[in-house]
Amino acid sequence: MPFERPAPDLTKLLAAWHSFERGEETPGKVLANLKTAGLADVLDQLIETGWVPAVPTS
Repeated sequence: MPFERPAPDLTKLLAAWHSFERGEETPGKVLANLKTAGLADVLDQLIETGWVPAVPTS
């Protein structure tokens, strides 16, 4: 049976990012966490749907 990747987990993605910002994890560990939480799938879906980031208005 082929391996099926689980759906992306936005909560885990955000937690990995915040742990990096707080200096709790090394960059390599953060990248691994982002990968296993599905960052590539999220980015692929955003591109496929034509999403563009909002321009800050401050």
